[in-house]
Amino acid sequence: MAKGESHIEVDPRSGDPATVDVPEKAPIALEEEPAAAYLRVHSEWADYEPSEAGAVLRKIDWRLMPLIIGTITIAAVDKILISNAALYGMTTDTHLVGQQYSWEVPVGKTVGAAVVVWGILVMCLGAAQNAAGLMVLRFLMGVFEAPLFPAVTILNTMWYKKQEQPVRMAITFMAFSSLVTGVVSYGIGNAQTAIASWRLLFLVVGGFTLLWGVVLLLWLPDSPLKDNFLKGKDKFIALDRVRENMTGVDNQELKWYQVREAFTDYKTYLLFVFFLCMNVPTGGLVTFAAQIVSGLGYGKLETTLLGMPTGMVQSFAGLMVAIPQRWLKNKRCISAALCCLVPLACSILIRMLSSGNKVGRLLAYYFFYFFWGPYATVLSLPMANVSGHTKKLTINATVFLAYCIANIIGPQVFIAAEAPNYTTGYNAILGFEIVAIASLAAYAIGCRIENNRRDEADGSGVSVSMEEQLGDLTDY
Repeated sequence: MAKGESHIEVDPRSGDPATVDVPEKAPIALEEEPAAAYLRVHSEWADYEPSEAGAVLRKIDWRLMPLIIGTITIAAVDKILISNAALYGMTTDTHLVGQQYSWEVPVGKTVGAAVVVWGILVMCLGAAQNAAGLMVLRFLMGVFEAPLFPAVTILNTMWYKKQEQPVRMAITFMAFSSLVTGVVSYGIGNAQTAIASWRLLFLVVGGFTLLWGVVLLLWLPDSPLKDNFLKGKDKFIALDRVRENMTGVDNQELKWYQVREAFTDYKTYLLFVFFLCMNVPTGGLVTFAAQIVSGLGYGKLETTLLGMPTGMVQSFAGLMVAIPQRWLKNKRCISAALCCLVPLACSILIRMLSSGNKVGRLLAYYFFYFFWGPYATVLSLPMANVSGHTKKLTINATVFLAYCIANIIGPQVFIAAEAPNYTTGYNAILGFEIVAIASLAAYAIGCRIENNRRDEADGSGVSVSMEEQLGDLTDY
């Protein structure tokens, strides 16, 4: 092409075709991915120092992590809040009986505008008069919160390298919620107001959630490719950093062949089974947290305070599994499976302890929360092992579906008539944890077999171009 000629190329910001003048640059093919196009157009920034990459990583951490952690924390606060609300009289005021309480499906929150709507719905819970009203509001909350977990995993993939993802996911899912809920619930429980304590809980947390949604709308970036807080060379470095992931950055086109590929991949179903089994304790233990602790013989205010350490146990377990992955190679499944042994043992131990052993049973209850340890690390498996934006979204949606189903099953196995021992609930956790461990073992073995086959067929020193690294290609 002669100097000064115009041609059609991809706009690196929007991904749309645009007529531009490129006097000294090589033409970019129309089908080239926007991320690869941006890196090629700005190749003058390619020679950057490791210190510059470190500075960009810190900028990403300071922008993304507080927003994501805050969002996940509020989601978990909602789950625990329904339990404390029940402790403060919600079941009586709304005439919940028997297993009706178990159908209060725990939900999280979404991003941006959805969080605003979700906050409004939480506040509306404070005005509910009966079980039907509670269920309708909780259902609507679930609808608006549905994108939350898939969005968090996709953001993690787009902004961080593979080796950086497990720790960031573990930090994202650190359970600060038990501290927040404990403090807020204890304060409101001591307040002398004309409004019922459980209604005030929903009004306060819902109002804060609404404001948080506005913060997300203003500050949460879409992707490294879009216009955001990173400009110029920093934006180039952010894109170049994740090139080696070979999982793409962002693609707005729905590709049905990738959907089919996701549902014909056996690993999708193993992940579905694992997250289904691992999250049954989420639905049961979190929803019935206050009832379990108060059933040991503690008062209302004591119960709200004694629920606070559960979050610290969750956080410790998550970091315990995730941090070693920075140095261990392909040991995510083994580490996660070992962590699953703790709640498995607790489900046996808590039934062996006498009802008079309050401290022993309380400690066993705390260690049940090791079930959360594998969550973030195993969630990073499809992010690291799956290429193709549509395929990744499909698998993430499947994982979230498993999470939702588990949160329906969990409260149902904790039968109100069996309080405070909840024999069926603890037996169910034992069985589901065994299946979770087996599914992880099958996933690890399957990946090892696939890797060996590919190494035999292609060798281990395959050269991959930038277009292939950033292109919307699948792992097949």
